[in-house]
Amino acid sequence: MVRNLESLIDRLWRAQSRDDLQTLSVELRDYYEIAHIVYHWVNSDGEQYGVGTYPMTWVEHYLEHDYLRVDPVIQGCYQRFHPVDWKRLDWSSKAARNFMKEAINFGLGNQGFSIPIRGPQGQFALFTLNDTATDAEWASFTERNLRDLILIAHFFNQKALEFEPNAQPDAARALSPREVDAMTYLALGYSRAQVANTLDISEHTLRAYIESARFKLGAMNTTHAVARATSLGLIVV
Repeated sequence: MVRNLESLIDRLWRAQSRDDLQTLSVELRDYYEIAHIVYHWVNSDGEQYGVGTYPMTWVEHYLEHDYLRVDPVIQGCYQRFHPVDWKRLDWSSKAARNFMKEAINFGLGNQGFSIPIRGPQGQFALFTLNDTATDAEWASFTERNLRDLILIAHFFNQKALEFEPNAQPDAARALSPREVDAMTYLALGYSRAQVANTLDISEHTLRAYIESARFKLGAMNTTHAVARATSLGLIVV
């Protein structure tokens, strides 16, 4: 049975294992009524693991052909801090086009959207959604759900960090560069409109960064988040 989003996020917060994350990725996919949801982790040593709904045949095919080296999504998102629609990545090479054709043949769908996440000690992760849809339908879906998806992505990453054998207690508290920017400008007294204009992002996207930072900091509201970020030395004003 598809649960409501609040219930799913609460269970994600209370997840105790990677198996829990796997179960929740399936339920979130069903909640959003899309083809796939995947969380993919790569650490500084190149080790990978993931949870999600991709067919195992595709996962095995991906690993067998070492597609990490040529995957335009990995390569493109590693250079970005913003969520990105796959259509905006560089698919001009023959290898990239063949990669996409194979992905579609394995049932991933013609659309993709990934949220890059960076953690301590070189950790890099992607939270990705896929479906079969027109460009207009996909743009509407991602814009409508962006705020929640960014928060869900960071929940997945926090849990993944907690489940690492050598996890550091404060690892999940690190803010992304954009979250640091947002908190810094707010600490300087900028209004949300001024911050969004300065960072050249929409106020909707800014809200997502603020909420993500607030969650990581365990803050009750934005003012509390700014105060905690300052006291922890995560921002300097």
